[in-house]
Amino acid sequence: MYDLLKGLRVVEGSAFVAGPTCGLHLAQMGAEVIRFDNIGGGPDFRRWPLAENGASLYWEGLNKAKKSVALDLTRPEGREIAQALATAPGDRAGLFVTNFPVDGFLSYETLSRRRRDLICVRVMGWANGAQGMDYTINAALGLPLMTGPADDPRPVNHVLAAWDLLTGAYCAFSLTAALIARERDGEGREIRAPLSDIAGATMANLGMTAETALAGRQRPRMGNDVFGAFGRDFATKDGKTLMVLAITPRQWSKALEVLGLAAEVAALEAELGVSFAVDEGLRFTHRARLYPLFERAFAGRTAAELAAALEAGGVTWGAYQPLEAALEDRRLYKDNPLFQPVRHPSGLTYPAAGAMGTIPQAQRGPVAAAPRLGQHTDEVLAEVLGLSVSEIARLHDQGVVAGAD
Repeated sequence: MYDLLKGLRVVEGSAFVAGPTCGLHLAQMGAEVIRFDNIGGGPDFRRWPLAENGASLYWEGLNKAKKSVALDLTRPEGREIAQALATAPGDRAGLFVTNFPVDGFLSYETLSRRRRDLICVRVMGWANGAQGMDYTINAALGLPLMTGPADDPRPVNHVLAAWDLLTGAYCAFSLTAALIARERDGEGREIRAPLSDIAGATMANLGMTAETALAGRQRPRMGNDVFGAFGRDFATKDGKTLMVLAITPRQWSKALEVLGLAAEVAALEAELGVSFAVDEGLRFTHRARLYPLFERAFAGRTAAELAAALEAGGVTWGAYQPLEAALEDRRLYKDNPLFQPVRHPSGLTYPAAGAMGTIPQAQRGPVAAAPRLGQHTDEVLAEVLGLSVSEIARLHDQGVVAGAD
């Protein structure tokens, strides 16, 4: 953790990926993030992957460094507390992250009546308020029809919830931007962040929507070929698979040198009247002629031989490996100071990630575990809302709030 946002209080009422990711980023940069959930847990409290004891590793991962309040949100008293938390006073407070519907008890109109300068970042599915999630938005964008083997017409969903993660990061950015604006003009704001807009805008920013609009059709699927450049997986003599990417002229020349293909590629250039070193697009256009040369070069050496040569030659490459091997990779997990062993609410101890990125001028603090559900209910009700011990006890007795089990 870092302390860049120390003194900031953010209230989070959200589930799934995007909203909790926003809160996670803010918490790991030092903000106090208070998350409220239904008593017994919300829709993602037991989401897979699960530990053997049934605890959600997903929930433990996305809610590190946060505080937890458990409320009965089906009752007016519980909803009143949620509203009070989101709008509680403080110069560096009044910051609310949610994926609750635009209308209802957590609408901006309702909350802003309690605090005029409230900043609310609201994750949505579709911009019109219709329900949508990462995989359904992705399906509508056409990406599953661009992904997968060229000879298989079936759609292929990607494993990573990319739009959720991008939306979560965008929400953290937009909340801090709105806070800076509030410090300038004193005004509150609601920022609506639909997954559909984040995804559609990203596709446009990458030129993919313009490409399709001008061509009249989306690009075809092409397996593991990197679009517009030279990059693909190649099999080695001993049956391993390596990925090679050559985008810049230097990357291209180094790959040819290491693989001993310079002369053959020069002959192909002369035949075609092109220079692959000058234009990466030409390497993509003529990849059907280039791939057999690379396939033969890879098939003649073992993965270990190629790895040593590619590394020494400064080629951009990577070995395909399962996640269990990645856990032993020093570049990723093993001995990486980003990860620290943490004892989690499940009772299990395993490495967890702290704030992403490194700030050389600041000391990285210890990784804080996710809370137990309701762990901070009494503390937050007393310190943020100013409730007395007897008032908090009454809420417990009535089943409006709950502490940790």
